[in-house]
Amino acid sequence: MSTSNVYFTNLRTTPNSNLLDKLERLVKRAGINQIDFKNQFVAIKIHFGEPGNLAYIRPNYAARLVKVLQDLGAKPFLTDCNTLYSGRRSNAVDHLHSAMENGFNPLSAGCNVIIADGVKGTDYREIEIDGQYCKAPKIGAAIADADIIISMNHFKGHEQAGFGGALKNLGMGCASVGGKLELHCASQPRIDTDACKGCNVCVKHCAHDAIHLNANRKAEIDYDRCVGCGQCVALCQYEGAVMGEGDTSERLNYKIDEYTKAVLAGKPNFHVSFIMNVSPECDCWNHNDAAIVPDLGIAASFDPVALDQACVDMVRRAPIIGGNTLAEAHPHEHLEGVEKFQLIHPDTNWEAGLRYAEEIGLGSRTYELITV
Repeated sequence: MSTSNVYFTNLRTTPNSNLLDKLERLVKRAGINQIDFKNQFVAIKIHFGEPGNLAYIRPNYAARLVKVLQDLGAKPFLTDCNTLYSGRRSNAVDHLHSAMENGFNPLSAGCNVIIADGVKGTDYREIEIDGQYCKAPKIGAAIADADIIISMNHFKGHEQAGFGGALKNLGMGCASVGGKLELHCASQPRIDTDACKGCNVCVKHCAHDAIHLNANRKAEIDYDRCVGCGQCVALCQYEGAVMGEGDTSERLNYKIDEYTKAVLAGKPNFHVSFIMNVSPECDCWNHNDAAIVPDLGIAASFDPVALDQACVDMVRRAPIIGGNTLAEAHPHEHLEGVEKFQLIHPDTNWEAGLRYAEEIGLGSRTYELITV
Protein backbone atom coordinates (compact mmCIF):
# COMPACT_ATOMS: atom_id res chain seq x y z
CA MET A 1 0.00 0.00 0.00
CA SER A 2 1.11 3.56 -0.61
CA THR A 3 2.03 5.88 2.23
CA SER A 4 -0.70 8.24 3.44
CA ASN A 5 -0.18 11.63 5.03
CA VAL A 6 -1.43 12.20 8.56
CA TYR A 7 -1.17 15.76 9.85
CA PHE A 8 -0.76 16.45 13.56
CA THR A 9 -0.75 19.43 15.88
CA ASN A 10 0.02 19.40 19.58
CA LEU A 11 -1.96 21.30 22.19
CA ARG A 12 0.51 24.07 22.96
CA THR A 13 -0.96 27.53 22.51
CA THR A 14 0.07 31.18 22.53
CA PRO A 15 -1.90 34.42 22.98
CA ASN A 16 -2.03 34.63 19.19
CA SER A 17 -2.98 31.00 18.51
CA ASN A 18 -5.60 29.14 20.50
CA LEU A 19 -6.70 25.54 19.96
CA LEU A 20 -9.53 26.50 17.63
CA ASP A 21 -7.08 28.39 15.45
CA LYS A 22 -4.76 25.39 15.49
CA LEU A 23 -7.60 23.08 14.42
CA GLU A 24 -8.39 25.37 11.48
CA ARG A 25 -4.73 25.52 10.42
CA LEU A 26 -4.47 21.74 10.75
CA VAL A 27 -7.39 20.87 8.47
CA LYS A 28 -6.36 23.46 5.90
CA ARG A 29 -2.77 22.22 5.87
CA ALA A 30 -4.09 18.66 5.55
CA GLY A 31 -5.87 19.77 2.37
CA ILE A 32 -9.54 19.87 3.27
CA ASN A 33 -10.05 22.67 0.71
CA GLN A 34 -9.09 20.20 -2.05
CA ILE A 35 -12.68 18.95 -1.81
CA ASP A 36 -15.27 20.87 -3.84
CA PHE A 37 -17.79 21.82 -1.13
CA LYS A 38 -19.82 24.31 -3.17
CA ASN A 39 -23.52 23.76 -2.38
CA GLN A 40 -22.79 20.20 -1.19
CA PHE A 41 -24.56 18.59 1.76
CA VAL A 42 -21.84 17.63 4.24
CA ALA A 43 -22.49 15.15 7.03
CA ILE A 44 -20.18 15.83 9.96
CA LYS A 45 -20.31 12.53 11.84
CA ILE A 46 -19.70 13.14 15.54
CA HIS A 47 -20.57 11.43 18.81
CA PHE A 48 -22.67 13.78 20.94
CA GLY A 49 -21.81 11.90 24.14
CA GLU A 50 -24.15 10.13 26.53
CA PRO A 51 -25.25 12.65 29.20
CA GLY A 52 -23.03 12.25 32.24
CA ASN A 53 -20.01 11.43 30.08
CA LEU A 54 -17.67 14.42 29.74
CA ALA A 55 -14.97 12.96 27.50
CA TYR A 56 -16.67 13.77 24.17
CA ILE A 57 -15.35 16.40 21.76
CA ARG A 58 -16.14 19.96 22.83
CA PRO A 59 -18.84 21.63 20.69
CA ASN A 60 -16.46 24.56 20.11
CA TYR A 61 -14.31 22.41 17.84
CA ALA A 62 -17.34 21.36 15.81
CA ALA A 63 -18.42 24.99 15.43
CA ARG A 64 -15.01 26.03 14.09
CA LEU A 65 -14.97 23.17 11.57
CA VAL A 66 -18.51 24.09 10.50
CA LYS A 67 -17.35 27.66 9.88
CA VAL A 68 -14.42 26.43 7.77
CA LEU A 69 -16.78 24.32 5.66
CA GLN A 70 -19.34 27.08 5.28
CA ASP A 71 -16.62 29.44 4.09
CA LEU A 72 -15.88 26.84 1.40
CA GLY A 73 -19.53 26.92 0.29
CA ALA A 74 -20.75 23.76 2.04
CA LYS A 75 -24.12 22.99 3.63
CA PRO A 76 -22.89 21.11 6.73
CA PHE A 77 -24.86 19.43 9.48
CA LEU A 78 -23.83 17.56 12.63
CA THR A 79 -25.16 14.03 12.79
CA ASP A 80 -25.19 10.66 14.53
CA CYS A 81 -27.44 7.59 14.52
CA ASN A 82 -29.53 6.17 17.34
CA THR A 83 -28.20 3.46 19.63
CA LEU A 84 -29.26 -0.16 19.95
CA TYR A 85 -28.77 -0.29 23.72
CA SER A 86 -30.71 1.50 26.42
CA GLY A 87 -29.79 5.05 27.24
CA ARG A 88 -30.70 8.59 26.28
CA ARG A 89 -29.77 8.33 22.61
CA SER A 90 -31.91 5.37 21.47
CA ASN A 91 -34.48 7.57 19.68
CA ALA A 92 -34.24 10.92 17.94
CA VAL A 93 -36.27 12.85 20.52
CA ASP A 94 -34.08 11.82 23.46
CA HIS A 95 -30.97 11.89 21.28
CA LEU A 96 -31.50 15.53 20.32
CA HIS A 97 -32.16 16.47 23.94
CA SER A 98 -28.92 14.74 24.91
CA ALA A 99 -27.01 16.54 22.16
CA MET A 100 -28.36 19.91 23.32
CA GLU A 101 -27.57 19.08 26.95
CA ASN A 102 -23.98 18.47 25.91
CA GLY A 103 -23.80 21.73 23.98
CA PHE A 104 -24.57 20.68 20.40
CA ASN A 105 -27.34 22.81 18.92
CA PRO A 106 -27.83 25.10 15.91
CA LEU A 107 -26.84 28.20 17.88
CA SER A 108 -23.60 26.80 19.28
CA ALA A 109 -22.59 24.85 16.19
CA GLY A 110 -23.79 27.26 13.53
CA CYS A 111 -25.57 24.45 11.67
CA ASN A 112 -28.41 21.98 12.10
CA VAL A 113 -28.16 18.86 14.25
CA ILE A 114 -29.80 15.87 12.55
CA ILE A 115 -30.30 12.31 13.84
CA ALA A 116 -29.50 10.38 10.69
CA ASP A 117 -31.76 7.33 11.08
CA GLY A 118 -34.92 9.12 12.19
CA VAL A 119 -37.19 9.08 15.21
CA LYS A 120 -37.07 5.34 15.88
CA GLY A 121 -33.95 4.36 13.98
CA THR A 122 -35.87 3.00 11.01
CA ASP A 123 -34.88 5.62 8.43
CA TYR A 124 -31.96 4.11 6.54
CA ARG A 125 -30.58 3.24 3.10
CA GLU A 126 -29.14 -0.14 2.19
CA ILE A 127 -25.85 0.38 0.38
CA GLU A 128 -24.73 -2.71 -1.50
CA ILE A 129 -21.06 -3.55 -1.19
CA ASP A 130 -21.23 -7.37 -1.34
CA GLY A 131 -18.96 -7.65 1.68
CA GLN A 132 -17.81 -10.90 3.18
CA TYR A 133 -19.81 -10.25 6.35
CA CYS A 134 -22.34 -7.57 5.37
CA LYS A 135 -23.81 -7.53 1.87
CA ALA A 136 -25.78 -4.28 2.10
CA PRO A 137 -25.07 -2.22 5.24
CA LYS A 138 -27.99 -0.24 6.65
CA ILE A 139 -26.77 3.36 6.87
CA GLY A 140 -28.70 6.24 8.45
CA ALA A 141 -30.55 8.01 5.65
CA ALA A 142 -29.24 11.52 6.32
CA ILE A 143 -25.68 10.22 6.13
CA ALA A 144 -26.38 8.10 3.07
CA ASP A 145 -27.98 11.10 1.34
CA ALA A 146 -25.06 13.43 2.10
CA ASP A 147 -22.68 14.36 -0.70
CA ILE A 148 -19.55 14.49 1.48
CA ILE A 149 -18.58 12.76 4.74
CA ILE A 150 -16.46 14.40 7.44
CA SER A 151 -15.73 12.51 10.65
CA MET A 152 -14.81 14.14 13.95
CA ASN A 153 -13.53 11.39 16.22
CA HIS A 154 -12.78 11.25 19.92
CA PHE A 155 -9.96 8.72 20.14
CA LYS A 156 -10.38 6.44 23.16
CA GLY A 157 -10.65 2.82 24.25
CA HIS A 158 -13.59 0.60 23.41
CA GLU A 159 -14.73 -2.48 25.27
CA GLN A 160 -15.54 -4.54 22.15
CA ALA A 161 -13.50 -3.06 19.30
CA GLY A 162 -10.35 -2.31 21.34
CA PHE A 163 -10.35 1.39 20.58
CA GLY A 164 -12.71 3.87 18.99
CA GLY A 165 -11.41 6.15 16.26
CA ALA A 166 -12.39 7.08 12.71
CA LEU A 167 -13.39 3.58 11.58
CA LYS A 168 -15.50 2.92 14.67
CA ASN A 169 -17.16 6.35 14.47
CA LEU A 170 -18.04 5.76 10.83
CA GLY A 171 -18.76 2.04 10.70
CA MET A 172 -20.75 1.58 13.87
CA GLY A 173 -21.80 5.17 14.40
CA CYS A 174 -23.40 5.57 10.96
CA ALA A 175 -25.32 2.29 11.20
CA SER A 176 -29.05 2.59 11.77
CA VAL A 177 -30.54 0.73 14.73
CA GLY A 178 -31.15 -2.22 12.40
CA GLY A 179 -27.60 -1.91 11.13
CA LYS A 180 -26.23 -2.01 14.65
CA LEU A 181 -28.25 -5.18 15.19
CA GLU A 182 -26.51 -6.67 12.14
CA LEU A 183 -23.13 -5.65 13.52
CA HIS A 184 -23.88 -7.40 16.80
CA CYS A 185 -26.00 -10.30 15.52
CA ALA A 186 -23.27 -12.89 16.09
CA SER A 187 -22.42 -11.46 19.48
CA GLN A 188 -25.01 -13.07 21.73
CA PRO A 189 -23.20 -13.29 25.07
CA ARG A 190 -23.23 -16.07 27.60
CA ILE A 191 -23.08 -16.14 31.39
CA ASP A 192 -20.19 -17.71 33.28
CA THR A 193 -22.11 -18.80 36.36
CA ASP A 194 -18.94 -19.32 38.36
CA ALA A 195 -17.92 -15.70 37.84
CA CYS A 196 -21.40 -14.13 38.10
CA LYS A 197 -21.94 -12.36 41.44
CA GLY A 198 -25.67 -11.71 40.99
CA CYS A 199 -25.13 -7.96 41.26
CA ASN A 200 -28.15 -7.30 39.00
CA VAL A 201 -26.42 -4.56 36.99
CA CYS A 202 -26.84 -6.40 33.68
CA VAL A 203 -30.53 -6.99 34.46
CA LYS A 204 -31.18 -3.32 35.13
CA HIS A 205 -29.42 -2.10 32.01
CA CYS A 206 -30.60 -4.63 29.40
CA ALA A 207 -32.63 -2.64 26.87
CA HIS A 208 -34.53 -5.73 25.75
CA ASP A 209 -35.45 -7.34 29.11
CA ALA A 210 -33.43 -10.37 28.08
CA ILE A 211 -31.66 -11.01 31.42
CA HIS A 212 -32.98 -12.06 34.80
CA LEU A 213 -31.57 -13.58 37.99
CA ASN A 214 -32.52 -17.18 38.63
CA ALA A 215 -33.26 -18.81 41.99
CA ASN A 216 -29.53 -19.08 42.66
CA ARG A 217 -29.07 -15.34 42.00
CA LYS A 218 -27.14 -16.00 38.83
CA ALA A 219 -27.84 -14.10 35.61
CA GLU A 220 -29.64 -15.96 32.85
CA ILE A 221 -30.17 -14.78 29.27
CA ASP A 222 -33.40 -15.22 27.33
CA TYR A 223 -32.03 -15.72 23.82
CA ASP A 224 -35.46 -15.16 22.29
CA ARG A 225 -35.14 -11.55 23.45
CA CYS A 226 -31.35 -11.02 23.28
CA VAL A 227 -30.19 -8.98 20.28
CA GLY A 228 -26.49 -9.36 21.01
CA CYS A 229 -25.74 -5.69 21.67
CA GLY A 230 -23.09 -6.67 24.21
CA GLN A 231 -24.03 -4.12 26.86
CA CYS A 232 -24.03 -6.80 29.59
CA VAL A 233 -20.50 -7.85 28.59
CA ALA A 234 -19.27 -4.27 28.77
CA LEU A 235 -21.04 -3.61 32.10
CA CYS A 236 -20.00 -6.71 34.01
CA GLN A 237 -17.17 -6.02 36.45
CA TYR A 238 -16.67 -9.71 37.27
CA GLU A 239 -16.39 -11.24 33.78
CA GLY A 240 -19.66 -13.02 34.44
CA ALA A 241 -21.09 -11.92 31.08
CA VAL A 242 -18.72 -12.84 28.26
CA MET A 243 -18.82 -12.97 24.47
CA GLY A 244 -20.45 -16.10 23.09
CA GLU A 245 -18.54 -18.99 21.60
CA GLY A 246 -17.68 -18.54 17.96
CA ASP A 247 -17.86 -14.76 18.16
CA THR A 248 -14.81 -12.56 18.29
CA SER A 249 -13.72 -8.97 18.48
CA GLU A 250 -12.12 -9.54 15.08
CA ARG A 251 -15.48 -10.35 13.48
CA LEU A 252 -17.05 -7.21 14.92
CA ASN A 253 -14.17 -5.09 13.63
CA TYR A 254 -14.46 -6.68 10.18
CA LYS A 255 -18.14 -5.74 10.07
CA ILE A 256 -17.34 -2.20 11.21
CA ASP A 257 -14.86 -1.95 8.34
CA GLU A 258 -17.46 -3.06 5.81
CA TYR A 259 -19.99 -0.58 7.16
CA THR A 260 -17.33 2.14 6.87
CA LYS A 261 -16.81 1.11 3.26
CA ALA A 262 -20.53 1.58 2.62
CA VAL A 263 -20.59 5.00 4.31
CA LEU A 264 -17.68 6.34 2.26
CA ALA A 265 -18.47 4.61 -1.06
CA GLY A 266 -18.07 7.07 -3.92
CA LYS A 267 -17.97 10.15 -1.67
CA PRO A 268 -15.23 12.65 -0.87
CA ASN A 269 -14.30 12.26 2.79
CA PHE A 270 -11.99 13.74 5.40
CA HIS A 271 -11.29 12.81 9.03
CA VAL A 272 -10.17 14.56 12.21
CA SER A 273 -9.28 12.77 15.45
CA PHE A 274 -8.90 14.34 18.88
CA ILE A 275 -6.41 12.45 21.02
CA MET A 276 -7.63 14.01 24.25
CA ASN A 277 -9.35 12.61 27.33
CA VAL A 278 -8.32 9.16 26.13
CA SER A 279 -10.77 7.31 28.34
CA PRO A 280 -10.65 3.51 28.67
CA GLU A 281 -14.13 3.01 27.23
CA CYS A 282 -16.62 4.50 24.79
CA ASP A 283 -18.46 7.82 25.08
CA CYS A 284 -21.70 5.80 25.00
CA TRP A 285 -21.48 5.30 28.76
CA ASN A 286 -23.08 7.83 31.10
CA HIS A 287 -19.68 8.27 32.76
CA ASN A 288 -16.06 8.43 31.67
CA ASP A 289 -13.22 6.95 33.66
CA ALA A 290 -9.96 8.86 34.08
CA ALA A 291 -7.82 9.29 30.96
CA ILE A 292 -5.02 6.75 30.54
CA VAL A 293 -2.46 9.03 28.84
CA PRO A 294 -1.85 12.78 28.69
CA ASP A 295 -3.75 14.81 26.11
CA LEU A 296 -1.64 14.50 22.97
CA GLY A 297 -3.14 16.61 20.19
CA ILE A 298 -5.30 16.63 17.06
CA ALA A 299 -4.66 14.66 13.85
CA ALA A 300 -6.26 14.85 10.41
CA SER A 301 -6.12 12.87 7.17
CA PHE A 302 -8.02 11.85 4.07
CA ASP A 303 -7.19 8.25 5.06
CA PRO A 304 -9.16 6.91 8.06
CA VAL A 305 -7.00 3.79 8.34
CA ALA A 306 -3.74 5.73 8.48
CA LEU A 307 -5.34 8.14 10.94
CA ASP A 308 -6.38 5.35 13.31
CA GLN A 309 -2.97 3.70 13.03
CA ALA A 310 -1.18 6.98 13.77
CA CYS A 311 -3.39 7.68 16.79
CA VAL A 312 -2.92 4.25 18.30
CA ASP A 313 0.83 4.51 17.73
CA MET A 314 0.93 7.86 19.56
CA VAL A 315 -0.98 6.40 22.49
CA ARG A 316 1.34 3.40 22.54
CA ARG A 317 4.41 5.63 22.74
CA ALA A 318 2.93 7.89 25.44
CA PRO A 319 3.45 7.29 29.16
CA ILE A 320 0.44 6.56 31.33
CA ILE A 321 -0.63 9.09 33.92
CA GLY A 322 -1.68 8.37 37.48
CA GLY A 323 -5.13 7.83 38.85
CA ASN A 324 -6.56 5.54 36.17
CA THR A 325 -7.27 1.89 35.55
CA LEU A 326 -3.86 1.22 33.98
CA ALA A 327 -1.96 2.97 36.75
CA GLU A 328 -3.79 0.88 39.35
CA ALA A 329 -3.03 -2.36 37.51
CA HIS A 330 0.59 -1.43 36.72
CA PRO A 331 1.92 0.69 39.59
CA HIS A 332 5.39 2.18 39.17
CA GLU A 333 5.31 1.52 35.40
CA HIS A 334 5.10 4.20 32.74
CA LEU A 335 4.28 1.75 29.89
CA GLU A 336 5.86 3.80 27.10
CA GLY A 337 5.87 1.64 23.98
CA VAL A 338 3.33 -0.80 25.43
CA GLU A 339 -0.01 -1.50 23.70
CA LYS A 340 -2.36 0.00 26.26
CA PHE A 341 -5.75 -0.85 24.76
CA GLN A 342 -4.82 -4.52 24.75
CA LEU A 343 -4.01 -4.29 28.46
CA ILE A 344 -7.36 -2.68 29.22
CA HIS A 345 -9.45 -4.94 26.95
CA PRO A 346 -7.46 -8.18 26.53
CA ASP A 347 -10.23 -9.97 24.60
CA THR A 348 -10.20 -7.39 21.79
CA ASN A 349 -8.09 -7.25 18.64
CA TRP A 350 -8.07 -3.81 17.04
CA GLU A 351 -5.10 -4.69 14.84
CA ALA A 352 -7.15 -7.28 12.93
CA GLY A 353 -9.66 -4.52 12.17
CA LEU A 354 -7.02 -2.18 10.73
CA ARG A 355 -5.51 -5.02 8.72
CA TYR A 356 -8.88 -5.92 7.19
CA ALA A 357 -9.69 -2.26 6.52
CA GLU A 358 -6.50 -2.04 4.51
CA GLU A 359 -7.34 -5.25 2.66
CA ILE A 360 -10.74 -3.97 1.50
CA GLY A 361 -9.32 -0.69 0.26
CA LEU A 362 -10.29 1.78 2.99
CA GLY A 363 -6.75 3.10 3.30
CA SER A 364 -3.18 2.32 4.28
CA ARG A 365 -1.61 1.51 7.64
CA THR A 366 1.63 3.02 6.34
CA TYR A 367 1.75 6.74 6.97
CA GLU A 368 3.94 9.81 7.26
CA LEU A 369 3.23 11.97 10.29
CA ILE A 370 3.53 15.65 9.41
CA THR A 371 3.58 18.13 12.29
CA VAL A 372 1.75 21.40 11.77
